[in-house]
Parts: sequence; C-alpha cells; structure tokens
Amino acid sequence: MDMAPYRAHRRILTASLVGTAVEFYDFYIYGTAAALVFGPLFFPSESESAQLMLSFMSFGLAFFARPVGAVVFGHFGDRIGRKSTLVASLMLMGGSTLLIAFLPTYAMAGWIAPLLLCILRFGQGFGLGGEWGGAALLAVEYAPPGWRGRFGMFPQLGAPVGFIAANGLFLLLGLWLGDDDFADWGWRIPFLVSAVLVGLGLWVRLKIRETPAFAEAMEKEPPVGVPMGELLRSHALTTLAGTFAVVACFAIFYLATSFALAHGTTALGYPKEEFLLIQLGAILFLALGIVVAGYWSDGASAQRVLGWGCAATVLIGFVFGPSLASGAWGIVALGLSASLFVMGLVYGPLGVWLPGLFPVRVRYTGASVAFNVGGIIGGAGAPIAAQWLSDQGGTSFVGLYLGVAGFLSLLGLLLVRKRVVAA
Repeated sequence: MDMAPYRAHRRILTASLVGTAVEFYDFYIYGTAAALVFGPLFFPSESESAQLMLSFMSFGLAFFARPVGAVVFGHFGDRIGRKSTLVASLMLMGGSTLLIAFLPTYAMAGWIAPLLLCILRFGQGFGLGGEWGGAALLAVEYAPPGWRGRFGMFPQLGAPVGFIAANGLFLLLGLWLGDDDFADWGWRIPFLVSAVLVGLGLWVRLKIRETPAFAEAMEKEPPVGVPMGELLRSHALTTLAGTFAVVACFAIFYLATSFALAHGTTALGYPKEEFLLIQLGAILFLALGIVVAGYWSDGASAQRVLGWGCAATVLIGFVFGPSLASGAWGIVALGLSASLFVMGLVYGPLGVWLPGLFPVRVRYTGASVAFNVGGIIGGAGAPIAAQWLSDQGGTSFVGLYLGVAGFLSLLGLLLVRKRVVAA
C-alpha cells in the first residue's frame, strides 16, 4: 500500500495547524499583555479605566491592519501561489512580535514608546491578514472528497493551541515572578519566545508544495490581474455575507479572553493566576467545539453548523455577563467554557465554508478579506464596547454585544443560503 499520499496529507495538515498556532500565539500574547500591563507601561493616565481603554485601542489597531494585509497577501496568493505567500505572512508577523520585546516604555522614551508599539501592532495585524486565508486554503484545497470539513478544522485548531501556549506562558511567569518583576521585564519573555516558534513554523511550511487546486487553475487560465477588483465586480454580495458570518466568532473570543481577563482581574477583583488557569481550561472547549463542527460539517453541511452556532451565540449573550460577575469560580468557568464551545461551532466550519464561497482564482483574496473585515466588526471593538457597556450598566450588560453579533452572522448566512459551495 502506497503511504505517500497519507504522509503528504500529514505534512499539509501539520503546516496549516503549526503555522496558525504560531501566528495566533503571537497575536494572543499581545492581547494578554494589553489586558495585564500595557496600560500603565505605555499609556499612563490617572484613570485605570482610561489606561485599559487606550491599551485595548492599540490591541484593536491590528484588526484594521488585517484587511490591508488580506488584500496584499491575497493578491499575491491568488497570483503566485499559496506557499510563498504564507511564508511571507509568517515572517512579517513574527518579526513584528519579536521587536515588541525590545521596546522602551513610556517612562523611558515618552510618546515614542506608544507610537512604536502601535506600528509593530499594525505589523502583527498586517501579517495575520494574509495568514488565516492561506492556511485554510492549504488544508481545504488538499482535502479528499468528503473530508473538507475535517481538513478545514485543522487551521482553526491553531487558535486554541496558540492561546494555550500564550496564556500558559503568562501563567508560569505570573507564578515565578512578582508583580513588579513581571511589569518591569517579565512581560517581554513571551515576545522573545515567539522567535523560536516562528522558526518552527517556517521550517514546516518550506517543506510543502503548492496546492493542487491552484496549480490546476493556473494551467487552465492565467491568474487574475487584480484579484480585489474581480472580487468587487463579481462577488461583492458573497464577500459581504462572508464578512457578516465571521462576526460572531470574533465577538465571543475576545470577550471571553481579553475582556474577561482584564475586567475580571481589575473591576471584579479575581486573582490573575487563578483566572488565567480558568481560561486555559475553558479554551479546551473551544478545541472541542472546533472538532465537533468539523465532523458535523462533513456529515451535514458547514452552513447548517454555522446556523446553529450563530443562534447559540445569541443565547450565550444572556448568560455571559452574569456568569462572569457571579464571584463563584465554578459558574465563571462554566460560563467561559460554554461561550468558547459555542465559538468552536461558529469558528470551526469557517475553514471550509468561507473558501467554498469563492472560485479558486480569487479564493485567497475573498476568504481573507471577508474573514478579516468581519474581525473588525466582531473583534476590534469587542473589548472596548464591553468595557463601555459594563461602565453603563454593569457586567450583565456585556452580553448585549454577543446578541447583536449573533444576529449579524445569521444575516450573513441568509444572504447565501441557496448558494452552491465552490469545489
């Protein structure tokens, strides 16, 4: 029995998983640092709430860089191929993350410090803008018939893997270091460690070949001159639908991670290490939800799984805030776990559903733009809006954001409910 195809599939799935895990590790360590230390270090203010708000604004900056990266990397991914574009996106993301470790604080350099932080944060988002779409295409365009959902879930699993690595390292640092040492220099260590992880991701990705779907498409006709132009001319409604469908997963994730950590350890007074441990346990339910969604998508359809997940997002909005503010660790853990499991149901199928909306010739651009613009709507404003809602009516009001996000994603699914998914 020839094992070569199976070995090739293992390499492809490993490359899609490892690459996104490294990328999301880089992205999450910023989110964790923004919640814990970046406010006083880079945005000093008399108001603790203002420090946190400014820190989250720098966090949200990357979401606006991601669509720019999606257009640029999508352009080259649809014209010259998936592999080389993925390598370039990983190098940009990793380089920006590593340089954050060497930044001076506001006390050292004044306004130059937050400016440099925001520039590197933009670089992180720019790189990630080209990462997810290429990783999803790498997996799905290699998938055997009937396995697209399960292959498409592998790049999605990079999210919980990267989160566990990021928050696990922050948890260890919190246990080893005192608060002063952590704020002084300890927060830089996760950004330094990213260099090792990026090197691992590059090593894996340089060993893969171009996807069969892209190679076959290039044999039949030349690449599109300007993929973004073709996308706007012929696939505008589909792109809009895909954008709306993405909103729910971003809203859940950044409320259950960055906002919950910041709000829980400040306004609600939970100990930092214990809360990080709770989040590490809850993130396993995100991985479980992704796996369930992958198998369910192959058994039914990605569209159906997304529909159920978006409806559940609306319901989760009613319990997220009260569970977070309950003061009981068991209820907090249950609320976060349920929220992240539901996120798995809306995030897991996106790896196959979004690429399936677009033909091969504009697939990298279409999937990347929809995913990252949806990230702005669902994720960039999530911690900021949640902080504002909490200031207005208490933590119980925060779930309103999830309800709106769930309805927007359901609207996106309705816009393409009769569309035949592209091969």
